[in-house]
This record gives sequence, structure tokens and C-alpha cells, in this order.
Amino acid sequence: MSPGIRHRLTKTDNIQPLPKRTSKKTKPKPDTFEPKPNNEKVAIAKMSSLRPGADVAFKAILSARFCAAIWSHIADCDETFNYWEPLHYLLYGHGLQTWEYSPEFGLRSYTYLLFHGVPAWFYNVIFHPNPMLIFYFVRCVLGLCCAIMEAYFYKAVCREFGVQIGRIWLIFQIFSAGMFTASTALLPSSFSMYCSCLSLALWWHQQYPLAIFFVALSTILGWPFAAVLALPLCYDVLVVQKKYRLFAFWSAISGSTILLPMVAIDSNYFGKLTIAPLNIVFYNVFTSHGPNLYGTEPWWFYLVNGFLNYNIVWVLALAAPLLLFICYLVVPAKITPTLYLPYYLSMGPLYLWLLIFMIQPHKEERFLYPIYPMIALCGAIAVDAIQKLFYRLRSAIRPFPPGSHYLDHTMWIAGMIMILPSILGLSRVASLYYNYHAPMDVMMELNAFHLQHTHAPNVQYNVCVGKDWYRFPGSFFFPADNFRLQFLKSEFNGMLPAHYDESINGTKIVHNYFNDMNKENEAIYFNYTKCHFIFDLDVGKATELEPNYAKNTKEWTILKSIPFLNAEKSQAIYRAFFIPYISDRYVEYGQFNLLKRKKFNIKK
Repeated sequence: MSPGIRHRLTKTDNIQPLPKRTSKKTKPKPDTFEPKPNNEKVAIAKMSSLRPGADVAFKAILSARFCAAIWSHIADCDETFNYWEPLHYLLYGHGLQTWEYSPEFGLRSYTYLLFHGVPAWFYNVIFHPNPMLIFYFVRCVLGLCCAIMEAYFYKAVCREFGVQIGRIWLIFQIFSAGMFTASTALLPSSFSMYCSCLSLALWWHQQYPLAIFFVALSTILGWPFAAVLALPLCYDVLVVQKKYRLFAFWSAISGSTILLPMVAIDSNYFGKLTIAPLNIVFYNVFTSHGPNLYGTEPWWFYLVNGFLNYNIVWVLALAAPLLLFICYLVVPAKITPTLYLPYYLSMGPLYLWLLIFMIQPHKEERFLYPIYPMIALCGAIAVDAIQKLFYRLRSAIRPFPPGSHYLDHTMWIAGMIMILPSILGLSRVASLYYNYHAPMDVMMELNAFHLQHTHAPNVQYNVCVGKDWYRFPGSFFFPADNFRLQFLKSEFNGMLPAHYDESINGTKIVHNYFNDMNKENEAIYFNYTKCHFIFDLDVGKATELEPNYAKNTKEWTILKSIPFLNAEKSQAIYRAFFIPYISDRYVEYGQFNLLKRKKFNIKK
């Protein structure tokens, strides 16, 4: 056991209860609640036995992340069209391109895609698997990377904040619905979550060079706005520690080793000098339109979204500063409750992030991904504060025996609090799977159908989408290279992705239908009569541009149909959380259909 852990197990937060009332003639005995020398080893052994080791924590987290890799759906169409589709193009030579990848804009980085695509490339070269298996292989690799990050973060939390907080954090993370979605998402916000949390853990270990490097990796290769999470680290290094040379040297080394190769690779793909992180910052901050073209949300959007993904842990995290302040006033402690940093620095990244992003009009769930582990940490700190407050108030009414530790009498509080978010987290995960997983399951049927028939390799098969284009899980679910996604005209009037030019320099070609104003271009739409399959959700509504294709039985036959939540006709609480035998009474489902044209003749 390291000295830091031993220190946290034996001496941290020994709370002093109010002194017993005594007569004037009787001298009160000192009542410090320090463990007696002969009880110290017993206390250490007892608390250590309740602390999962880093290897046990890693196995538990990895199991949860592999479950997410297999069962989580793609929650954001940005993940499909800005990352999975360009990655499919890099591996197979065809896929869909968004305007962010047009050379005239260059907002996204091919270096980021290559960083994730190398394992997929090796897997494809060695085994030549079905593309869908590559999709899940990449997800499992992401889950493994996330689990490694979380295991190290757990170790750092135990060292810096104590074993008690580390245990609670671990439970909150494993059963978090937010982590179920974010941990295996192919998104820069998820990548920044990995790197930023590694940076925080390294900071708490006082490994400043590596902490600075992972900040640079998160910011440059991942998401530039993640630099906000490093402000407390910068304050500690520059203002408190005054390590100016170390900060300047490692910032220069980290920035150059990441940015220079990135610029070289991206410039080669785009055919011109391209600095993608600079371009995305300029578009989102310094243009008159920016991201607001893609939707705005009210200020309370993140309050609701945070509760959906972390339930009461989110509430505890928001209340943590107040609870700590009350503890400071009424629960005197002999030594600082953390090993190295004051709370306002170590918890600062979460509240800085919320302060900045809650005032932005354009809000998305994935913007909270980088702070998900910090939500669990601040929630765990809040639980620990509640335990201390209860112990203090209880001891004021009826003092505990000398030598008591607050954990000896308040673990039931932590247990009860941990059980509730775990149940709610599993309920939310079950709701996400049952209500929203249908598009991926439907596309799997296309693979099964392909295996049962012989297809002409030189014929292109068109899979069409209309109003449900944003639910398409990606070209990795196509069974062969001669399948293509096509867009049908719908009520949506914004800009859609387009196919990469399949020439050798497809990434360098500027298409005249791309723009940065989200303006519709009719050239994208496909001729309905040439569709071989249609991917469509039937919720009982139809318009001229969005007909109910499944009812056109003369042209189409249903190849696969799976229930999908009809949010408009379902009660909010029951569609957000799955309650066995009850939710089905309050939610309604449409049918997600994969349709095959009847006159589509396939030779056996």
C-alpha cells in the first residue's frame, strides 16, 4: 500500500464531535476520535478490504464498456456521418461525406480518423471480416481504452480524495447510463473525455509533463474546446507551483509532436494547408451563423439531460459545493480532506465546463461527455459530505464511543445512495436499448438477407432513406461493397451528406453542393423508382413527402420490422426509464421497417 493511500485510510477526515457535558469538578477527557494505536491496523485492514483494487476495478469497468460496445445504439447522427462514414471511406473507398470534410472548410481531421482506423485496418487486412464486425471491433477497442482511463482515474481518486470516495465513484461510473452511451462513441467529445480524465489523474499524481501532454492530445487531436478542462491545472502549475519553464517546455513539445504531424496528414488529404482545430474554433466562435444553424435549446437543457444520464448523481454533483461549504462550517477536521489539491481546484473543471456550455444557445448531449467522470466524482464527494454531516449531527445528539470513525456509523447512507442511481442507471440503459436500438437491428437483417442470396457484384443496390436519414447507423452495416445509401426528399430542408468521389483523390475534390449555411441542395436527392430497399419508421403519420411506404404493398414487402418508440404518444417518465410490466402501459411504439421492392429480382 502506497504512503498516500495509507495516509488517506487512517487519518483523513477524523471528525470531532461536540464534547460531552461534564460538571465543573470533572475534567473532560480528550475526545479526538483518533484511532487508538492498537486499533489502527484493524481499521486499515477493514477499510482496505472494502476497496476494490485497480485490477478488479478495471475488470468491472471493462465488462460494462464491452456491454456498451455491443448493445448501445448510435445516439447522434453526427457520429454516423462525420466519423463512421469517413472511416468507412478510408477503409473501403466509398462512404458519405459532410461539408465539414470539404477542402474549402476543413473542420474535421483525417488524422483523428486514422488514429482510430489503424486497428480496424489491421483487423480487416488479416481476417477480411464482414464490415459490421469491424464496426463492433472498433467499438470494443474504444471500450478498452475507456476502461484503462477509468481504472487509472479510479486509482488517482482513491489517492487524492480517499478510498471511500473512490468506491462510490466506481459504482456511479459502472452503472451510469451516460457512460453507456459515451464510452464507445466514435466522437471527439468521447476522445476528449479519455484524454482529459487521464490528464486530471496525472495531475493528482503530480505527473505534470504527462498531464500537459494529454491536455494537448485532447485539445488538438480531439476537441479544441476541451482546453477549458485544463484551466485549473494551468493555474496550479503556473500560479501555485510557479513551474513556468516546465509548463512552457512541455506545452511546446506536446503541441509540436501532435499538431505538426496532424497538419501534414490533413493537408495531404485535403490537398491544401489545413489546420482543422483552428478551423472549427473559427467557425463556431467567430462566424455570424456558427453552430446555431443546427438548433438551439433552452438554458435548462443540460439540467434535464444530466438527470437522464446520471439521475440523482447529477443532483448530488450540482449540490457538492454547497455541501462542502456546510461541512467546512460545522464539521471541523484536523487535516485537509484531500492529499494534494484544494477542492475548488480539483472539482473546478466540472463547474467551469457547465458555466461556459450552459450559456451557449446550441446544446447537444455529447457536449457533456468530457465531464462525465467528473460528474460521478463530484457526486461521490457529495455523498461523503452527507455522511460527515450526519455523523456530526448525530454525535451532537448522542455521542459515539471514543475511537469511532465517521465511516463506521454512516456506510448505510452511502449504500442506500449507491443503490438508487444504480437501479435508475440500469433502467435508463434498458430504456435506450428497447426503445431506440431498432435501426441497428433492422440493418443487421440486410446482412442476413444478403447471405441467403447470390448478388451480382457489378450491380449497385440502393438503400434509400427519407425522413429517418439521421437514424441510419452507417455503411458498416451494408453486407457488401455494392450497396449504397441514397436520400429521398422529405420534410427536412437542411443540407445532407453526399457520397465521396470514389476516385483516388476523393478527399481533395470540392463539391459545389456543400455550404456552411445548412442550405438544402436538390442535387442530393435520389430517384425513388431506383430504390431497392427503404429504411423507414412507421408511426401512423404520412405526408406527401413522407408517405407510409409499408402500406404500399404493391411495390414493397417488409423484410424486417422492429418496434421503435413513438415519443409523441408516450409519457415522458416512462419513455425515459424502463419499468418492467409498467412502462408498456404508458408508451407506444411505431414499427421500424426494412422494405424490399417486390420487383427486385435476385438470382439464386
